[in-house]
Amino acid sequence: MTTTNRNTTGIIFNIQKFSVNDGPGIRTTVFLKGCPLRCKWCANPESQLIQTQILWDPKKCINCHHCIETCPKNAMKTIDKSIKINHSQCSGCEKCVYECPKNALSAQGEQKSVEEVLKIVLQDQAFYEESGGGLTLSGGELLLQPEFSRELLLAAKEEGIHTCCETTGFATEEIFDRVIEYVDYILFDMKHWNTDKHIEGTGVSNKLPLLNMKHAIDNGKTVLPRIPVIPGFNDSLDDAKEFSKTLHNIGINKCQLLPFHQFGENKYHLLNIKYDYENVPSYHPEDLKEYLNMFKENNINAFF
Repeated sequence: MTTTNRNTTGIIFNIQKFSVNDGPGIRTTVFLKGCPLRCKWCANPESQLIQTQILWDPKKCINCHHCIETCPKNAMKTIDKSIKINHSQCSGCEKCVYECPKNALSAQGEQKSVEEVLKIVLQDQAFYEESGGGLTLSGGELLLQPEFSRELLLAAKEEGIHTCCETTGFATEEIFDRVIEYVDYILFDMKHWNTDKHIEGTGVSNKLPLLNMKHAIDNGKTVLPRIPVIPGFNDSLDDAKEFSKTLHNIGINKCQLLPFHQFGENKYHLLNIKYDYENVPSYHPEDLKEYLNMFKENNINAFF
């Protein structure tokens, strides 16, 4: 096996311990920043840009404008009593965060080396061994930081840790293969079966994701497709039927359904960006019984 370079760095925005929803067993989930998709319902909008981002909490802000005065890049200004941050100008120095008198500003995203992340992951190695868990890379999108992701996955394998990832699959086959080589279990996001609707909801085509999903299955990888069920986007019974056809064509007969939720709604407020699903009611499994049954009627083992 190739020896890893544990000094390789990447940008992450969270490390979540004792995660039980991101693969088998008890896991540590590392959330990477940067995503090629712009899903309108995204629960982690702070993950989309591959850079440090400053979040502003209007409930804590006293409008002293000290942040604007201290920003060395002039990346902050006020519009209609709101602090607007130009992320293309922001260098991520976090000076505004440190000097805010009311802690109304916070930063998401920091550079970490493979070694730094692995030390945290290894703290719970005993739990992985007992539960069949391990490391999961999520995001964002691990394929947007391929070298860091590959080195971190390889380092985990060197330590005997089971690896998993949650991915959109949106990358060239070369990058996909290079990163996925050291992944034991793939949670594969599936946003829509129809290319035009996929572009409408995410900003990109579904052709690469579908090709890479089939490629992974053809190469013997363990793959679990996961479908976020989004109101008005992919939640009709016809959608369930077409998803089933698509899965059969790829060569898989199971999937997990993820009912739409509003856990990320407040993050849009903190980022001061528009949220297309503002005040849209969440889905619950009991709301989607017919949807679930349509998969089963079409010989797909769907579950929540």
